[in-house]
Parts: sequence; structure tokens; C-alpha cells
Amino acid sequence: MRDYAKEVLEGSPRAAARLISWLEDEDERALEHMERLYPHTGRAYIVGITGSPGAGKSTLTDKLTFALRRQGLTVGIIAVDPSSPFTGGAVLGDRVRMSRLSTDPGVFIRSMATRGFLGGLAKATGEVVKVLDAFGKDIIVIETVGVGQDEVDIIRLADTTCLVLVPGLGDTIQSMKAGVMEIADIFVINKADRPGADQLYAEVTTRVEQDAHIKERPWTPPVVRTVAVEDQGIGKLVEAVEAHRRFLEESGTLEEKRRRRAREETLQMIHGELFRRIRERLTANGQLDALVEAIVEKRQSPYRAMQDVVGRWLKE
Repeated sequence: MRDYAKEVLEGSPRAAARLISWLEDEDERALEHMERLYPHTGRAYIVGITGSPGAGKSTLTDKLTFALRRQGLTVGIIAVDPSSPFTGGAVLGDRVRMSRLSTDPGVFIRSMATRGFLGGLAKATGEVVKVLDAFGKDIIVIETVGVGQDEVDIIRLADTTCLVLVPGLGDTIQSMKAGVMEIADIFVINKADRPGADQLYAEVTTRVEQDAHIKERPWTPPVVRTVAVEDQGIGKLVEAVEAHRRFLEESGTLEEKRRRRAREETLQMIHGELFRRIRERLTANGQLDALVEAIVEKRQSPYRAMQDVVGRWLKE
């Protein structure tokens, strides 16, 4: 077998792409290579770009990456697209919109389909971050699928989360609600040349000031105006990201965030592997079909079935 871990550390984009494909497909061959890559992770800084559909997240990601490249930083981009509920496929249009970056050797772009995974991310997003980290990227930008108020998984992965809002998409009302508004480290009013941008900026700014008075928060999220298609305000956004990074590093919050992330990832990996093993055993000998029949016919409840399966597994 080719030593993909070694090739990734040597800077091979082909090896990185192959390993990422295995991770997406839950291929067990990825495990050995990920174990060897893990000691080389933890250096990259992770920026999340999230917001509702049509907010201009892809264009903003494109322009932000250009600005970071001008600083000499290498960038990995993970662009998450929604999957079809019928075919499971995805358009993966983000890569088309970032075509200018695809020829830059300092940028690695990976589009991922959600494959029905909720929360705005794909299931393997966290593992792909580790691959790009070990691959040597200085900054990793995660662009989520268009999210609603409760799809906030990006906060688990990103060091800095940018919430993109635009006038005319109901975000003036959204700005007064909980959920996705509470995860932002930076608010970005994109398409700020549109009517209603001043009102949205005022409402979000007021909301941030009110929260600062109500809650004891060491970081007050700045509100940045951008017109991404015109490359306006991108410099201010880069400055805001850099300021948040300095705050996290100087306050020790960055280390604490990454410790919590490692804890949650470890628990999720244990959960996923236990589920995979139990599912394999149940489906291999027909137990699952028998359980389903018993539940459908009301001879057994799903609660009792769960307790029996887990009980047998723990005894073994």
C-alpha cells in the first residue's frame, strides 16, 4: 500500500485528495494514515464562514482567500454543498465559483456534499480539517452549506466563526433571534450596497451592544460591512479575524477551545465506531430484521430492544 500519510506530509495534493475521499466514504484504510498524521496537526488556524443561502458565502470565501494569499499564507478551503434528497448527489458549485483559485498551488479546495448530515457541515469535515492541517495549510476556511437558526455545528470546528448576513433576505428579523446569531465571533454584512443594509447594520450592532450589557463576554463581535463581488471591506474582515485570533491566543481561550474540541471529537469517534460495530453484527445475522418485525407487530417496544442489544454488547 502507498504511504499516503508520508506523501501528505511531503505536500502531495493527490495523496491528500485520496485520503479525503476515503474519509468521506468511511473507508477503514484511512484510519492508519490518520493516526500517523495526527501528531502533525494543530498548527493551522480555522475560520468558519456560515450564513443563510444566497448570502454570498462563496464569493466572500474566494475574496478572503485572495487577501490571505497576498499575505503569503497558504489556505485550505472546505466548501460544503447540500445533497439531493433523491440521488444523494450535489452540484458542488462552490468549486466553480472559486475557479481562479484552483490553479494556485498555495490553495487546496475540497468540495463536500452533506450526504444528509445536518448542522451545516458534512460528516467527515472535522477529519478533512486534520488532513489539510497536516498538509501544511496555514489557514483553513470552512464554508458551510446555507444554514438555519439551529444549524450551528461550525462552532465545534472553527477558531473564528464569521456569520454572513445580507439585507433583503429577512436577516433584519433573524438578527433579533437566538440560535445561529449566538455563534458569531464576527458579523459580516455582505452586499452592503443594497437597500436596507444600513438598517441591518444598525440592528445587528444594537443586538451586539445589548448582549454585551446583559452577558459577561470577554469578546465583543465586530460588525463588518463588505461587498464581496467588488472586493470592498475584505481588508477589514481580515483585520477582524486577526484581532480575534490575537484575543484567543493572548487570553488562553484558543487552547481551551481546542481542548473541548478534542474531547467532543473523541467521544464522537467512540460513538461512531460502537454504532458501526453493533450495526454490522445486527445486520450480518438477521437480528435487525427480526427486531424490526417484533417492533412493528408490537410484540416488543424499541426501548426494550435497545436495552437488550446494548446489554448483550456490554456483557460480551
